Amino acid sequence: MKPPLPRSTTTRLYCDLPLSPGAEIVLPEAAARHALKVLRLQVGDTLTLFNGAGGEYRASLVAVSKREARVRLLEFHAAERESPLEITLALGISAGERMDYSLQKATELGVSAIQPLVTERSVVKLAGERADKRLQHWQHVVIAACEQCGRNRVPAVAPVQKFYAYLAAVERNQRRLLLSPDAATPLKRVPPAASVVLLVGAEGGLAPAECEAAEASGFEPVSLGPRILRTETAPVAALAVLQALWGDI
Repeated sequence: MKPPLPRSTTTRLYCDLPLSPGAEIVLPEAAARHALKVLRLQVGDTLTLFNGAGGEYRASLVAVSKREARVRLLEFHAAERESPLEITLALGISAGERMDYSLQKATELGVSAIQPLVTERSVVKLAGERADKRLQHWQHVVIAACEQCGRNRVPAVAPVQKFYAYLAAVERNQRRLLLSPDAATPLKRVPPAASVVLLVGAEGGLAPAECEAAEASGFEPVSLGPRILRTETAPVAALAVLQALWGDI
């Protein structure tokens, strides 16, 4: 009986290690577990690795054991799939899967950086060790989204900040947009920019005092039309509009 032929797969895995053509490396534990236990890859199968520094590497699985998976890096491809529009998403922390969904889709839509915010109406209140664990979880969500959508640069999820502390430190040389259902200006009418901060509240939106403070800090209120969108829908819709207007959609 002939041995099975090697498979050429479209599997993409993030590997937080130095990568170079010709090198052999042991996959990090999470990547090895996904490759072997979930995808059932075998010796000889090919996959794509990236480390967030840009570009990607075709690799071949050369050895497996219960404890590790070893791959040989083949050629490098200088593939870039980043949007020309730089977007920072400042997002009020929502509960459970809603936040995960927002971060996943924001990554797929090309967001450059993500800033989780504790706002007055945030159901979830995070601090200390709990915030650190949630931050690590969110970064894994973003990495998985990059693996799926083809991005080779991983957006950073910044440590959780309180709303007013963030306003005091926000970058001033970027266009700042506040998503608000009551805004008179539709998002599609905003003049184009190369760099944007998009501020979106959690469940129930931002409190009136927070909206006033955001506007005083230079955020322009914009709307997505007459319907009120859920907290996990609003950032996704807004990012899609921004990328269609000024980005690469």
